[in-house]
Amino acid sequence: MSTQTPGGADSADGFEWTDLDRRAVDTARLLAADAVQKVGNGHPGTAMSLAPAAYTIFQKLMRHDPADPEWTGRDRFVLSPGHTSLTLYTQLFLAGYELELDDLKAFRTQGSKTPGHPEYGHTAGVETTTGPLGQGVANAVGMAMAARYERGLFDPEAPQGTSPFDHTVWAIVSDGDLEEGVSAEASSLAGHQKLGNLVFLYDDNHISIEGDTATAFSEDVLKRYEAYGWHTQRIEPTGDGDIDVPALYAALKTARDETERPSIIAMRTIIAWPAPNAQNTEASHGSALGADEIAATKRVLGFDPEQSFEVADEVLAHTRQALDRGAEAHAAWDKRIAEWRADQPERAALFDRVVAGQLPEGWEDALPVFEEGKSVATRAASGKVLQSLGAVLPELWGGSADLAGSNNTTIDKTSSFLPTGNPLPEADPYGRTVHFGIREFSMAAEMNGIALHGNTRIYGGTFLVFSDYMRNAVRMAALMQLPVTYVWTHDSIGLGEDGPTHQPVEHLASLRAIPGLNVVRPADANETAIAWAEILKRHSTKPAPHGLALTRQGVPTYAPNPDAAKGGYVLQDTEKETLDVVLIATGSEVQLAVAARERLEAEGIGARVVSMPSVEWFEEQPREYRDSVLPPSVRARVAIEAGIGLTWYRFTGDAGRIVSLEHFGASADAQTLFAEYGFTAENVAAAARESLAAARG
Repeated sequence: MSTQTPGGADSADGFEWTDLDRRAVDTARLLAADAVQKVGNGHPGTAMSLAPAAYTIFQKLMRHDPADPEWTGRDRFVLSPGHTSLTLYTQLFLAGYELELDDLKAFRTQGSKTPGHPEYGHTAGVETTTGPLGQGVANAVGMAMAARYERGLFDPEAPQGTSPFDHTVWAIVSDGDLEEGVSAEASSLAGHQKLGNLVFLYDDNHISIEGDTATAFSEDVLKRYEAYGWHTQRIEPTGDGDIDVPALYAALKTARDETERPSIIAMRTIIAWPAPNAQNTEASHGSALGADEIAATKRVLGFDPEQSFEVADEVLAHTRQALDRGAEAHAAWDKRIAEWRADQPERAALFDRVVAGQLPEGWEDALPVFEEGKSVATRAASGKVLQSLGAVLPELWGGSADLAGSNNTTIDKTSSFLPTGNPLPEADPYGRTVHFGIREFSMAAEMNGIALHGNTRIYGGTFLVFSDYMRNAVRMAALMQLPVTYVWTHDSIGLGEDGPTHQPVEHLASLRAIPGLNVVRPADANETAIAWAEILKRHSTKPAPHGLALTRQGVPTYAPNPDAAKGGYVLQDTEKETLDVVLIATGSEVQLAVAARERLEAEGIGARVVSMPSVEWFEEQPREYRDSVLPPSVRARVAIEAGIGLTWYRFTGDAGRIVSLEHFGASADAQTLFAEYGFTAENVAAAARESLAAARG
């Protein structure tokens, strides 16, 4: 079949557009329409209009291997408007990933590989779970950051474009993504970081659920991105309203070749093109087109209106040449990586260890052990742990949302992850310490992108109260089971005079309500070190997000106990013959349980102190262990935590008591507030006596 080059495309630059390419794009459009029509719900319009763009990326530009979706050397692709998941699924099917036509027919049905929004780990070729708008933008920024840090770990001296670790992060973004504030946060940081490995294609279709975007969105997006420091381009549609594919290819290629700045291309599209009546309507965004409209569209495109899910054999044979191109690119990369291995054996050994998710031999020897009896804030202990581990775990990096001095998240004061040309003396494009800026939400979403990219270990910090700003990205990390670590400091009213705006009250219980998120609130410095070690061990064996809740104020240090890694353990036991009451506490309140136990023991009441830094870790343990820590026969129990008590009812039972905070705090010093709100040894002991009386009837 002859090659066509509409719009005067120059095939000498590697671009060809044949009749089969056009037919493949039209096939993708109609597969999207048919899939939504079959299930009766979904988002056909954007998938129809974006088919040429997604096809151009997957078939003409992106380096990927459909036979090996996890290939380290691949480019990354993010579909930020996840509602148009068929945009991605149709390209995965055509390119030869693990999707077949029956999977498209099963769109949005139970157990299918084609859920309503793309889900990481569920469908091969899906790099991130998207749907909550804006976060895909930040995921892509995180991936681009991770790609640069990865290059710095393994091949920093290589000239630009010559390293096996050089690759491009491609993302399709929508009006909805760019209206969400998180995308502004992330895009600002990307421009500041000069992430030249990042390309956004902006689908400027002027349609939202409520109609024309003129209802809420009128800014000049490209001027905004120019102000962020991005390279910007705009392409116009063809005369009939379709995407000008040669112009798009040229713009994407120019964007890929721009390595000093991130790039964005604004592309005007007509949603649901070329459906005769549904195109350019808000109805086509989120509703099936209807049988008559789909038949009419098929006639426009030269397809049989009586057939559904029509894929010509010659079309599939053509598009699945992506498998051959992927194998060729993979083989070329294998050759480059073999040359790199021969030239860099030490870095190759590091690469193999990191890819395998292993920790270096003897790494735990670097963990600090803190002096018993000394008062140390757990945030300070965490900072010492990070600085100690930094020397032996080069893959560990991270920072803070402009609170490094308070969060103690500076892993290396001499090395900041900042681009060449930044005036700060510690600036290093491959630096260890990340300055996320006052952008908590995008920090969390970028961390997700970093974890998804792979080959590093990321953490990020802010105050616990500002976890609210991060929450949906934290939820997405839990949904994807990503091994990211949040360093949340100033974990209670113990932060003091900053007052109720900064004092977390409901946050611990609220975060524990997220399935798959492990919240860890250490009692002291040694528990903090043990917690960090356990989090690092779980990175590959039990991947999940972890949130460390750490104190601003100093707390007493106890002897280290490895059972802290089990989430709950007996810190101090009764000296009496009979155990009468169990005192359960976390964080800074453990010291209150210890002091209350002394009072109770002096009264002849046998009391045990259980430190429970992580409810989630504790509940993973075998029943026998949990019962040994919290004997079912001992019904008298008190739980103590300076936050709402919602977490603790399952542990205290019908006779138990909870010393908690069921209201906001106030602006005063920590000691005053703890006394005012009943967080004293005397009050804990009184609660224990009440619980004993209730248990005895």
